Amino acid sequence: MRSLSTRIAMLQFITSSRVLFPNCVQKSSQLPLVLRYYKYHDTPRFRRNVRVEPATFDALVTLIEGHEVFQNDSQNQQAPVEVQLAIVLRRFGHFGSAASNEEIAQWAGCSAGFITICTRRVIAAFNSVHDLAIQWPTATEKRAASDWVESRSCQAWRPGYAMVDGTLVPLFAKPGHYGAQFYDRKCNYSLNIQVRAEHKQRLPSPS
Repeated sequence: MRSLSTRIAMLQFITSSRVLFPNCVQKSSQLPLVLRYYKYHDTPRFRRNVRVEPATFDALVTLIEGHEVFQNDSQNQQAPVEVQLAIVLRRFGHFGSAASNEEIAQWAGCSAGFITICTRRVIAAFNSVHDLAIQWPTATEKRAASDWVESRSCQAWRPGYAMVDGTLVPLFAKPGHYGAQFYDRKCNYSLNIQVRAEHKQRLPSPS
């Protein structure tokens, strides 16, 4: 009789358990340090972690926190929007293995699957407010940028109010032709993609 009851209890345990032998990985989240201390007392380290200024971070949270993707009817509440945004910005600010789910999960002190969930939610939220989150500069901002360009270069470059920026795309291996030419400052072989935006209308210098 005891053997039968033991088997029934074991069967119930098996059918009600999603994972029989969970793999518990110890993690220590860096989020409290980043969001509670660096954000208010150490801006360079905050920026190094999430790639934006504290004021920009707060503005982005305000922009998306009301989106339905962050609402649910479950008894289990979602993580705060600021936490999910910080995780995604950390991920987007890195590449290669440093941007992997496992690496970001270790930094955030959560599961790797949660990184994917946060990424999908944040992207969905920003897609819905694209025109509010991404805007061309106003005439005043263009003029201020042109003044800065001229002060740092020459008057001929004044019409270009937008700056040139680029990103490195790591290559799997050293190219067979002119391989040394692809070796970058970060000690990787990569391609450098640059984007340039210019304002066609010449902005006059202030009188």
